[in-house]
Amino acid sequence: MLSGSGLAVFLLLATSGAQTIAQPCLCSALQPAGLQVNCSSLGLMEVPHLPSDTTELHLQDNQFTTVSPGLFDRLAGLRKVSLSGNPFHCDCRIQYLRNWLLRNRAVVSGEPTCASPSAVAQTAITGLSDDYFYSCGRKSCVGGTYDALMGMMLCGLIVLLMWGLRLAKKSTFTLDIYERHTGFEAESLRSLKPKHRKRLQRSLSEVSGNSDSLTWTEDLERPLLNMELLPQILDVLHKKHNIKIKAT
Repeated sequence: MLSGSGLAVFLLLATSGAQTIAQPCLCSALQPAGLQVNCSSLGLMEVPHLPSDTTELHLQDNQFTTVSPGLFDRLAGLRKVSLSGNPFHCDCRIQYLRNWLLRNRAVVSGEPTCASPSAVAQTAITGLSDDYFYSCGRKSCVGGTYDALMGMMLCGLIVLLMWGLRLAKKSTFTLDIYERHTGFEAESLRSLKPKHRKRLQRSLSEVSGNSDSLTWTEDLERPLLNMELLPQILDVLHKKHNIKIKAT
C-alpha cells in the first residue's frame, strides 16, 4: 500500500498473462485515500493487473482492442477512467465493456469509440445497440450438436422424399382380375343413390309374397359399367399412369 501526500512512485504491474510490461505504469497515492494509475501512451496490448484500491485510471492512447470481461468489476472505488485513443474492435468481445460503460457513464472521461469493423468505425461503444449483439449468445456444445443432428436428419428426410418420388415415377402397378370376376354383377355395380334405393324397395314389396323368386327391375339389373369400354380404360391407365391391369 502506498502512503504519503504527493508521493509518486513507479510500480511495475503484471499483465493478465503473467508477463511484465516493458514500461511500468505510473502510480501515485491520492488524498484522502485511493490510488491513481497512469498507463497512458505506453503501447500496451492488454490492460495490466490493477490494484483493487485504484480510484483513478488512465488507459488512453494504447493498443487495446478489447477489455477482458469482469476487469473493472472488482474496482469498487473507481471514480475516474479514461479509455479513449484505443483501436477497439467492436465484436462480441466488446459487449462487456459496452455494458460497463453504460452503467458507469459518470466515471468515464473521454468516450471510447470503435476502430473496427468498418461498419461501426468511429461509433461510440456505448452507441452500439442491443440488436448489434443479438448473435452473441453463448454457444454450447450441446446446442451445436443438436443443431448438427437436426440438420442431418432434415437432409436425410429430403433425400428420402426425392428418392420416393423418383421411385414412384418408375414403378409399375399391376391389378389382377380373375376370370370369375370378368362378368360384373349388377348388384356390385348398383348405384346407392336414394332414388335407386326407393325403386329397390318398391320392387321388393311387389314380390314380397313370393319367397322363392326375386325379380329385379330392368333399371336395377342393368350394369352401370359398359364392358365394351374396359379395354380403352385399361389402355389409358397403362399409357398415362403406368398402371397395368392383368387378367388372369
